[in-house]
Amino acid sequence: MRTTVYVPGDAAALALGADAVADAITATAAACGIELRLVRNGSRGMVWLEPLVEVVTPQGRIAYGPVTVDVVGSLFAANCFAGGEHPLRLGPTEAIPWLARQTRLVTRRVGVVDPRSLTDYVARGGGEGLRRARAMAPAAIVQAIADSGLRGRGGAAFPAGIKWRTVHDATAAQKYVVCNADEGDSGTFSDRMLMEGDPFCLLEGMVIAGRAVGADRGYIYVRSEYPHAIAALDAALAAAGDFLGDFHVEVRKGAGSYVCGEETALLESLEGRRGIVRSKPPLPAIEGLFGQPTLIHNVITLASVPDILAAGAAAHRDLGSGRSRGTLPFQLAGNIRHGGLVEVPFGLTLRELLYDFGGGSRSGRPLRAVQVGGPLGAYLPESQFDTPLDYEAFAAIGAGLGHGGIVAFDDTVDMAKQARYAMKFCAIESCGKCTPCRIGSTRGVEVIDRIRAGDRTQIELLEDLCETMVQGSACAMGSMTPIPVMSALHHFPEDFA
Repeated sequence: MRTTVYVPGDAAALALGADAVADAITATAAACGIELRLVRNGSRGMVWLEPLVEVVTPQGRIAYGPVTVDVVGSLFAANCFAGGEHPLRLGPTEAIPWLARQTRLVTRRVGVVDPRSLTDYVARGGGEGLRRARAMAPAAIVQAIADSGLRGRGGAAFPAGIKWRTVHDATAAQKYVVCNADEGDSGTFSDRMLMEGDPFCLLEGMVIAGRAVGADRGYIYVRSEYPHAIAALDAALAAAGDFLGDFHVEVRKGAGSYVCGEETALLESLEGRRGIVRSKPPLPAIEGLFGQPTLIHNVITLASVPDILAAGAAAHRDLGSGRSRGTLPFQLAGNIRHGGLVEVPFGLTLRELLYDFGGGSRSGRPLRAVQVGGPLGAYLPESQFDTPLDYEAFAAIGAGLGHGGIVAFDDTVDMAKQARYAMKFCAIESCGKCTPCRIGSTRGVEVIDRIRAGDRTQIELLEDLCETMVQGSACAMGSMTPIPVMSALHHFPEDFA
């Protein structure tokens, strides 16, 4: 009888030696005369346990990890194919407390399915949302998205239903659906994990969106640093067959510009030009790609769509907190003991996420600050860790959830240095179109350097400069860079002394 073993092909697992582990398992099985089916799945999101090896046994999938090449022989000796005891045995994968406490909807199949098998995807519930959507009028699909309360998961948290209705109502011979997979924020990796671990889910969401708004073409704009995601998407498209119907999807590789995460700069890049932000109006929903009405969402937003159609709008609306409905895959990174992906409904507090899931700092020292929402997000002190993970709750404290990336720092961090990093990041990544962002960020680095050298008279100048950037920048790159700078200055003034 053939035994099935899962070894992640996720980029994080690969960086930790998953390919060598997979090769060792294959070679050892051949030497022992064991017929083996090796599946390269996505990651379950428990990065500290990678490479996580799962073995299909009569008791279900049993997890072992973190597995290294030198312990593969002992796993075979322990009869891991029957779920045998071993120091690395974690038990049934779904029962691991870190996973069991989550509410996995968008990422329900990531790490579970073979990402290159449409048959496996459908067997695990994939395609049900598309089946239902094809029996609905386009306007009814748009209404379902509006009723669900889905908001964009890329940072702005704009109601998806409004955007869908705008594109649906636009009159044009050609419309487009564009997936923004240019995930460039520090500490974020949920888009990558989903593309590598469940690419058919994204494709299904795009097909549903296309049917709803009247588009028959879609583009996935993937950052160039994600070669494994691009390969997974290409493989899924090759295997999709009739699954996509008459909706055509093309994968485009970005050129490494952070500002192309801004939707209009992304459109410029897609059209073959330098990625520079466009002036608004017109909005992309009215005049977007190639001048046509375009629906733009990031990966997690589009991947949320199939479940909403399959389970109904109410199921999504009934989860969450306030106006933040459904779940969000949060990503724990930085100085954190248990880093990885945690999907939970909105409303959990930041402290619960950092300690109940993250386990506190990796160094064992007190957590002093966290940055939420990428390099343009606010630095939050321990006194704000009890803030609910909710768009409005974070806005009330001058912060934002962004894409759900959380980077933790212990009490050894120099927050003045972090403020400088934020300004320097903007100076490097600015597209250069507007003066407040292009020049302001460069001058900002110089001012912070003078403050760090002891000239506190420069603090007022820094505050004025940040206000100019907020009010005068053309896009979020320049207008949000002051957020981490001013939050560091406000919450950690002693580091600027």
